[in-house]
Amino acid sequence: MRRTRTRNALIRLLAGAAVGALAGLAVAQTAPTATAATGSAVTVSGRGEFQDMKFTVSQTKDLTSQAVTVSWTGGTPTTFAGTQFNTDFVQIMQCWGDDDGTVPANPGPSRTQCQYGASPTTNRTSWPGNGQDDTRQIFYSADPTNYGQDNRYGAANPNAPGEVPFTSVDGTTITTNTQNNALFNYNTTNEIDFARTGTNGTGKEYFEVQTANEAPHLGCGIPVTTDGVTRPRSCWLVIVPQGHLDLDGKPYADQSQVNAGSPVSSTNWKNRIAVRLDFNSVGSNCALGADERPTTGSELAADAMTSWQAQLCSVGKVYGYTELGEPDTRSRLISDASSTGLAFTTRKLGADAGTSAPSGTTTYAPVALSGAVIGFTIERRPKSGAPDSIAKLAGTKVESLRLNQRLVAKLLTESYRNSTWGSVINGTAAKGYGWTKSNPAGIASDPEFIALNPEFQYLSVAETPATDTDLITSLGHSDTARAIWQWVLADKDARQFLAGVPDDDGMRVNPYYSTNADLNPTGIAFDPSSTDDYPKSDPWCTVPPGSDAPATATQCMTDFHPYVDDMHSGALHTRRADTLWKSTWDALSSPQAYKSPGPQTVGSRFVITITDTASAARYGLQTAELKNTAGTYVAPSTAGLTAAAATATGSGIAEITPADATAKGAYPLSELVYAAVRPGKVSKAARQDYAALLHYAAATGQTPGADPGKLPDGYAPLSAKLRAQTVKAADALLHYTGPSSAGGGSADGGGTDTGGGAPTGTSAVGGGTTGGAGTGTGTPADGAGTSPSAKPSFDGGKALETTAAGNTPADPDTPLRYAVPVGAALGAVAGVGAPFAGGRRLSMASVTTAVRRLRARRGWPRPRGGAAHQ
Repeated sequence: MRRTRTRNALIRLLAGAAVGALAGLAVAQTAPTATAATGSAVTVSGRGEFQDMKFTVSQTKDLTSQAVTVSWTGGTPTTFAGTQFNTDFVQIMQCWGDDDGTVPANPGPSRTQCQYGASPTTNRTSWPGNGQDDTRQIFYSADPTNYGQDNRYGAANPNAPGEVPFTSVDGTTITTNTQNNALFNYNTTNEIDFARTGTNGTGKEYFEVQTANEAPHLGCGIPVTTDGVTRPRSCWLVIVPQGHLDLDGKPYADQSQVNAGSPVSSTNWKNRIAVRLDFNSVGSNCALGADERPTTGSELAADAMTSWQAQLCSVGKVYGYTELGEPDTRSRLISDASSTGLAFTTRKLGADAGTSAPSGTTTYAPVALSGAVIGFTIERRPKSGAPDSIAKLAGTKVESLRLNQRLVAKLLTESYRNSTWGSVINGTAAKGYGWTKSNPAGIASDPEFIALNPEFQYLSVAETPATDTDLITSLGHSDTARAIWQWVLADKDARQFLAGVPDDDGMRVNPYYSTNADLNPTGIAFDPSSTDDYPKSDPWCTVPPGSDAPATATQCMTDFHPYVDDMHSGALHTRRADTLWKSTWDALSSPQAYKSPGPQTVGSRFVITITDTASAARYGLQTAELKNTAGTYVAPSTAGLTAAAATATGSGIAEITPADATAKGAYPLSELVYAAVRPGKVSKAARQDYAALLHYAAATGQTPGADPGKLPDGYAPLSAKLRAQTVKAADALLHYTGPSSAGGGSADGGGTDTGGGAPTGTSAVGGGTTGGAGTGTGTPADGAGTSPSAKPSFDGGKALETTAAGNTPADPDTPLRYAVPVGAALGAVAGVGAPFAGGRRLSMASVTTAVRRLRARRGWPRPRGGAAHQ
């Protein structure tokens, strides 16, 4: 027994060290801020055939990995040749480089430096391109007479197609096979091949801007020095309109075929519109040598911390940030408060089942008001015979949805017929899946959903695992998942549905999620009241119908509906319309395997996810209005979040609970994020630094804005009362006089504080009042608390410089100096200590999830299609 325990402890030690080292490596990277700049929108007019068109880019400065809106007016409605885009559409791409001087009135890059042409190379049956307008393929002509011809490239073989080369920022040049090259492909490119102009002459697209982290070959945001001045590399957003006139100014003679050619051909490039994009730096401006203070926890705080750090590091306050699920964060703060430092949570320590609050003082301070959202990318594909009012919107995005608790429960429980893909074929259900036959194929055909969103009765949706049968959800335990299940349980109809009662149209819950043990095939009732993740409980596995895969190549529910790393990743992939399902069998690969088909085809995209308000805002997702306890459908607006915050209750810290968010305008999935510190477990210097962070968060950090250090889009400012409580908590850290087990002693050298004598703004054992307990409304004011006042030094969109701070001036000039060893040490402690912490084990899976999340959000590059967990 002793040998087994020793071996297990050693395994935890080594595993924790390994994962901790990876976490240290991840946090040593940096990542972009989530703020959306205001006042940097640019409008540019077209030329020639397109002189009446005006194109507006919503944001052109302080850019990071995010989405911007590209809209236009004055166009001619798009026409089609069969299913292919034919005339009057728009193409958008991102490019690097200096002005090539070809259009003095509209500076822009060389066409060889634009990320474009990575359309699918296989499965093009339903693809709306002709092989030229969606690639870099051209035909050479010394004297072009048609669009798509090129007077420079392809001359070596004028009787065959040529290609416009692509040159990377490092000088690498791709001259052949540009459609699927080593630098970018269909799964990684951000190009928009086809954007439709509506019947009113307008159009709009959400364009994913990529930094050097996502597209190293473009190098956008990399610091470059010119004439002794170092600035982030700027790039370009280029728009190429395709029209209905040929080079001679006459309409295309043959309207039955697609006449458009490659937008990077010399003929089409003459019509290009370029807009300069200024990026935040993809490097670090935080000073080396400063003491780094660790923070960890809730993803809901991530974007705010990223922005605040940009200001704080200018005065030498460098705060590390490790994203980790809140339940594991609380367990870590209980078991190892000294290395955890400050933790972000929405619940107090001891709130999780099987845990208890630690002895001594815990200080809580509200820092952010955020929330969970149902974000989506849905495009209208009208059915035959749809009313003209719907038909004319073909290809446009649905801007709003209404969802109630039972509808979300149906998605979370994999209850739609096509969620268990292949369980019903030609009307015959597999053994044990008879319950699916009476259920709608997906939410888009659910009568309950259509009653709330009537236009969907006229829309056609391919209801598969990749569309409307499930939500993209993140792996791991979180307070957000708990809040969603609590919201579901607050509704009687949803509770009854989970218990096995069919809805009004006969739809039944997937029995593996039934809260009735008699109906659940496992014999154990599903308990959503204690669930804080998104389980995929159904054991269904099969060879996907129509895949031509061998009988041994089965897929299961985590294949059909892959997890993503975190809510930020869910938002990104929803914007890309890529659910990560590897649905295509590749018999020619070695070894044979399923592969991802990539993003969905333009004009019929349908992807929904659970994400947070900041990530949804960052990537321009549409968000659903959700039904609250008062029966009102509320959007996740600042007003909705603020109204919900006013309903927060509870001893220890005030928590927003969906059932108690009874105000008519309260958004039910709002969440208050708290900073939690155990002052007796950290040094005096650490308490001072954490107090500085809280003072800043309560003041300038609550002012919405695009500038570094402000509150990013997607958050609602804390009320004046909540901010005052944050200041009190910060002051309590500064003046803490209780016992201290950390180096450096307590604030004044002694005293005990284990009960009712907790300082103002702290929580004593047994449920004393906290700095976060309370409600109120108000607007932020910059004088609410002490905040750093030195001139900011924006790090340009990279995440908090977690490990740069540990260096001394003599150390190597790299943040990785201490990231890996410190991460390894912390991981080792967590690995050994967690099982004895009195609560939930800090598992390898949960820590690995945190590392993956950091890689996704903090700038650790990875292939676009590889974020799924199998």
